[in-house]
Amino acid sequence: METSRQVLFLVGPTASGKTAAAIELARRAPVEVVNADSRQVYRGLSIGTAKPTAAEQATVRHHVIDVAAPDEPFSLAAFLELARAAIDDIASRGKMPVVVGGSGQYVWALAEGWRPPTAPPNDALRRELEAVAEREGPDALHARLRAIDPGAADAIDPRNVRRVARAIEVYEATGKPFSRQRRKTPPEFAPVVLGLHPPSRAELHRCIDARVDDMLAQGWLDEVGALLDAGYSPALPSFSAAGYRELAAHIAGELSLDEAIERAKYATHRLARAQGAWFRPSDPRIAWHTDARDLIQTALKLPPPSSGEGRGEG
Repeated sequence: METSRQVLFLVGPTASGKTAAAIELARRAPVEVVNADSRQVYRGLSIGTAKPTAAEQATVRHHVIDVAAPDEPFSLAAFLELARAAIDDIASRGKMPVVVGGSGQYVWALAEGWRPPTAPPNDALRRELEAVAEREGPDALHARLRAIDPGAADAIDPRNVRRVARAIEVYEATGKPFSRQRRKTPPEFAPVVLGLHPPSRAELHRCIDARVDDMLAQGWLDEVGALLDAGYSPALPSFSAAGYRELAAHIAGELSLDEAIERAKYATHRLARAQGAWFRPSDPRIAWHTDARDLIQTALKLPPPSSGEGRGEG
């Protein structure tokens, strides 16, 4: 198996500076970016997902961004297909693929060569299961998963309602436990995973809160209003991006603006904690940095890509 080709993964919690680091790296090395943020795939969700700006995307080509409408189902399997094709394309042109994002499932599925079940999404069942979690709590939904698939229950955090619901959905569609269907095939590249994290949780929360304030100054509330005016429901999975449902509730008159902002900040803190379960400081697969300049220097020491290397999985 060809593993001489390297793919750089740049990971860490939201607001840690991954995008800025990738843009600076692109100014100094021949790289292109593969997005691994599960909400930046949606068109129209730009400001609130901290999607790279038009100027940033003009600086370095980005892949797997703006590939789905806000009401279009988008699965892990869809991400993997697009990301693997992008990595192949970038490498074939003699550049280094840099996978950037904080969606841990996307990152590790790509780095470890997951082959997820291909059962189609069942939106009605998904809404029913998410309603159970909302009404009875995530543990109740997780208990339902444990009854049919203990292996999946052991592997999935009860707080990750979307993954728990997907495991139940796959079982209902196929009659087979989700844990017995997910396979791994080592990718035809060597993943190099660099992590970026502020020096303390307090500093991370400060960065998050400042970024939420900056997003609002950029017109985030108007962005949410435009999505609602276009007929997109806050109940859509795309609106689970931190802050969108909170601002939608303000627009609907259910929350004051101050309440919505505070809840958006708290939701983003919660997201950062959830990301910490995927990207742990003790994980030997990740070389952690607290300074983006140090991370970039580490990345620049990687062997340069060579055009025409063995093609990957596609």
